[in-house]
Amino acid sequence: MSFAGFPRQAMGFWHELAATMSKDWFDANKQRYQTEWVEPMTALLEHVAAKTAAAYKPTPLGAVKVLRIYRDTRFAKDKSPYKTWIGGGVGLGRGAKPNEGVAIIYAHFGVGEEFVGAGKYIFMDDELPRWRKKIADPRAGAVVQRLVDATRAKGYEIHGSGAYARVPKPYPQDHPRAELLKMKGLVVGFPAIPKGLIHKPAFADWMAQHAKAAAPLGKWLHANL
Repeated sequence: MSFAGFPRQAMGFWHELAATMSKDWFDANKQRYQTEWVEPMTALLEHVAAKTAAAYKPTPLGAVKVLRIYRDTRFAKDKSPYKTWIGGGVGLGRGAKPNEGVAIIYAHFGVGEEFVGAGKYIFMDDELPRWRKKIADPRAGAVVQRLVDATRAKGYEIHGSGAYARVPKPYPQDHPRAELLKMKGLVVGFPAIPKGLIHKPAFADWMAQHAKAAAPLGKWLHANL
């Protein structure tokens, strides 16, 4: 299945779901969810993966993953059973999951939700010390800083899934790469999606173009963490 764009009426599904949060309503509209969102999202991510794979060679890409619509409410105050957005991505490395490892692409769309990007959302407990050690190292840290600066110069937002208020010990607060040392992850946020583009086939190539631009940082993260 090739990506033809998300149907123009598709966003109505999320608004209706948000207004009802009813299992009966969702069961009655499950096929609509599949047709309007799951199938186009899968086709979109498959297109991006195919167009971006060469930029990550020789590391293979993982399978396309569309996240479940059902919320885990066990420890949440909000007991709404469904998400009001769809998310999905492609991880780097055979068997990789985009929400756990390095994502060559991650996207979500829905009520008040629109994001497309790549990278590592949050460093795991065993990865964070390795990240800081690399950043503090004069040679390795300079390489990452150049990659970050070059990516920003192309118009991409780089952020760390939130950041610590202070540089972690034992590194000095005035460290030349203090911003990177405080990061909890490293995400390349793509530019704002042009209005109406998600409804057109050209959206797939737009995403692939930006996914390729994020590849140098993604390759570094995968190789070093």
